[in-house]
Amino acid sequence: MMNDGQIIGKRKEGVARLEFANMLSLCILGRIIMINNTSLQKWNRLAQKQLDQQFVNQIVTGLQCSPFEANAILEAVYKVYAPYFETSGTLKPGQILFPVVSVETPSNTPLSESKQVTVVLTLDAGQEDLRIREKLGVTGLRHHRIQRVAHEAFQQGGLLTVEDLANRLLNCGQRTLSRDIKTLKNNQIILPLRSTIKDMGRAISHRTLIVTQWLQGKEYVQISKNTFHSIPSVKSYISKFKRVVALAQEGFDIYAISFLVKISTPLAEKYYTLYQTSPVAHHRRQEIESFLKKNRLACPPSGGSGGAHD
Repeated sequence: MMNDGQIIGKRKEGVARLEFANMLSLCILGRIIMINNTSLQKWNRLAQKQLDQQFVNQIVTGLQCSPFEANAILEAVYKVYAPYFETSGTLKPGQILFPVVSVETPSNTPLSESKQVTVVLTLDAGQEDLRIREKLGVTGLRHHRIQRVAHEAFQQGGLLTVEDLANRLLNCGQRTLSRDIKTLKNNQIILPLRSTIKDMGRAISHRTLIVTQWLQGKEYVQISKNTFHSIPSVKSYISKFKRVVALAQEGFDIYAISFLVKISTPLAEKYYTLYQTSPVAHHRRQEIESFLKKNRLACPPSGGSGGAHD
């Protein structure tokens, strides 16, 4: 026969089991989703911490670093490779993660020292690309893809280069890409590439395209959208164009003009050629004449060494 202490102990144990069963029932009825989510988050955190610790241990033992240095290296790895760690559910079929030079990087910065960003590019858009291929052929599809990936990179803060397109994305020759870009430009489609946005290499032609569109009567906002340049940049190009024309009308030679306006001699020549040969909308011609009149009133003729030449 059990004594009172044993009976009390049994009763306490039974009550505890009953209370636990009741709590478990409540969890099943109303709170199981919350518990499961919390549990999953906890295990994910624990797994991540275990991986982090494993990485830190490898750095400490393998490179003879201090724990502080190892953790600093871990933080740097996360900053660089985080987009690759977080791809679940973010990439669609046909998309890739691709490192490109940041749009914030100055044009005179070597590629090895340039800030880079990782962007999502759509190499194959499925049915959309199939329709383009059927209608326009291989070349038409390549033109379509060039525009798409260049715009996607630019919208995500990056700039593709011709080398990126030719050698890493589309697997074609750079001459082929150059022809494609020229064809698009002839159709007044300016790609937001590093060479055009940052005024590198031979890409001064986009400036003359901006001036041409302005002469045709397009407004700054529209030109900005068409050429992927900021409105202040567009205004700057137009202002320099007007100054080239004004100085040429005052009799300065092309070398003096390029020096005074702070642009290259070929660009100054191209600007003045545009003024002489391009069709000009009526209101733009009035605007130019008004600017020239104000310039003549402000600056009397200097008797320069001859007009600008082509």
